[in-house]
Amino acid sequence: MKLARAGPIVVTGAAGFIGFHVALRLLRRGLVVIGVDNFTPYYDVGLKEARFAQLCAEPRFTPMRMDLADQGQVKALFSDFQPSHFVHLAAQAGVRYSLADPHAYVQSNVVGFLNVLEGCRHAGVSHLVYASSSSVYGANRSIPFSEHHGASHPVSFYAATKSANECMAHSYSHLFGLPVTGLRFFTVYGPWGRPDMAVYTFTHAIAEGRTIEIANAGRVWRDFTYIDDIVEGVVRVLAAPPRPDPDWDSRAADPATSSAPYRIYNIGNDRPEEINRLIAIIETALGRRALRVNVPLPPGDVLETRADVSDLRRAVGFAPATALEDGVQRFVEWYRDFHASPVGRERQAFIQA
Repeated sequence: MKLARAGPIVVTGAAGFIGFHVALRLLRRGLVVIGVDNFTPYYDVGLKEARFAQLCAEPRFTPMRMDLADQGQVKALFSDFQPSHFVHLAAQAGVRYSLADPHAYVQSNVVGFLNVLEGCRHAGVSHLVYASSSSVYGANRSIPFSEHHGASHPVSFYAATKSANECMAHSYSHLFGLPVTGLRFFTVYGPWGRPDMAVYTFTHAIAEGRTIEIANAGRVWRDFTYIDDIVEGVVRVLAAPPRPDPDWDSRAADPATSSAPYRIYNIGNDRPEEINRLIAIIETALGRRALRVNVPLPPGDVLETRADVSDLRRAVGFAPATALEDGVQRFVEWYRDFHASPVGRERQAFIQA
């Protein structure tokens, strides 16, 4: 990957799952990375600390523990480091938790993102890449989900904040000529994954002989995408800032196009897998059977997600290549190693307490 005017790169959410892997990939390609995170306790902070420690061992990494909702801290970040590129992956995640604490989503996903946009605008950042979500498709029933379809009916508050991010980013790109790319992530899994996501929660419960709750008898489909494939897509996008389209016609009303240097892409696997099949693969990898309890589909969830990634494929050659069986096997191997380590044992004690 070659970046024009490559200076320091800020990666927010660097102690998070995707942010950690993106930062590590950039560092190992010889780039200077400023890693930002505020270590919110949405899930076990010990796992975040373990990820961050891996990054801090890299010589070109600078750690920054800060809250992006703090305008003064964000101004100082840009002033101190003068980043050339910005990868904004920090967010309050989770569809279900947004029912319990919507204010956390506004502070992190709206206020924090506004501060990032303002910083990038005034610093003349060459390219801002930020995380959106497949959740923005909400009540859209056209499968596969395409950037060229509408995404104006979110069915969770988390999705509403991500939809707001897309509108905010486009306005800054249009008004100030800021090159911005939004990535609608579909279900990502792999080593160092989030413990609230399906692959991790199912693996953890099955390994311990506990029951797992299965929505809609497992007749739910998700576009599971392995972390290495996702990271490759992110870094390729980062090196390809969008340009204004002089032939853009507002009468076309295509959500995926713009006269501004702005683009939005799906980033997923384009091969949805049934939850029942995922569970069977985990059972094989662990050598244990799952104890299942059927539950209704939770509020805000949808039965199927599937990404149309043809635009991203054309733009940067994105081609996810990891089969679900291979990705789950790698995750289970990491899971066993991590939970046998001192950090993993501490996390286990934290969960049981």
